[in-house]
Parts: sequence; structure tokens; C-alpha cells
Amino acid sequence: MKDRITTPDEEILSTLNDMCPATLMETLNIKYTAVGEKSLTCEMVVGDQMMRPGGILHGGATMALIETVGSSASCLYMDAETEVVLGIDVSANHISTGRKGDVLSATATAIHIGRTTQIWDVEVVNQKGRLISKGKVTNIVLPKEVISPKNA
Repeated sequence: MKDRITTPDEEILSTLNDMCPATLMETLNIKYTAVGEKSLTCEMVVGDQMMRPGGILHGGATMALIETVGSSASCLYMDAETEVVLGIDVSANHISTGRKGDVLSATATAIHIGRTTQIWDVEVVNQKGRLISKGKVTNIVLPKEVISPKNA
């Protein structure tokens, strides 16, 4: 198992939140809120841009939240200077519906942290603690040069 980075938690959250402008995370208003030894938490307030017909949260928005927190959690166990994280499998079961105004909290908890693959369990709950979705994210950690423009 890889060791967790030694950066202070507040600095990790600040760095992750600073990367959100001009990304899907900004569009969905996802904010990193807590980091633990083997966990990471994000919050997302359900807004109009996340709704499907019928006035409920679109499952794709929930999947984006799940992949965001699950993939970002892998950053706790990599060298950002030389490595990159890519999600290779994301799955989820939607248990109940989210509504406009709900504050969803998604927590990724490590299942497996290997040298090149990581698996994260993700639980999404609303502000009342009601389970909205349960997901799993599998990531691969690769050298940065693998995704450089010359290799595209």
C-alpha cells in the first residue's frame, strides 16, 4: 500500500478547491469539505442545472459527484508532480431521490490502495443523513507522461 501524502488537511482541501474553477466541479458547485486518513468528502447543493424532468436530481449529476470524490481521494496517495489519476470504472446504485436545495455530502472511503490501482467506496447522503446513492470508483495511477499531448 502507498503512504498517504503528508500535506496538512486544510492545505489539501484548499488545493483541491482551487482546481475547480472552469471545470465540471464548478458547474455542479462541488466543494471539498473534509479529508481523513483514508477518506475524502465533497458537498454539492442540488440546483436547477442538475434536475431531470419531474423535479428530481439527475442520476448523472450524482455520478459526477461520486467520480469526483472517488478520483480525487486517490490524490491523497500519489505524487502530483509525477503521477496522474484516471478513473477506470465508476458504478452506483441510486437509493432515493435528491431534490432542489438538498445539500448532498459524498464521502469516499478507501477499499484498496495499491501501487497502480485504487478502489474507493462512495456514499452520498442528503442534509438529513438519508442515503441517496452508493457507489464505487476504481482508479489507475499512471506516470504523467502517459497523458502528455505527444502520446495522444
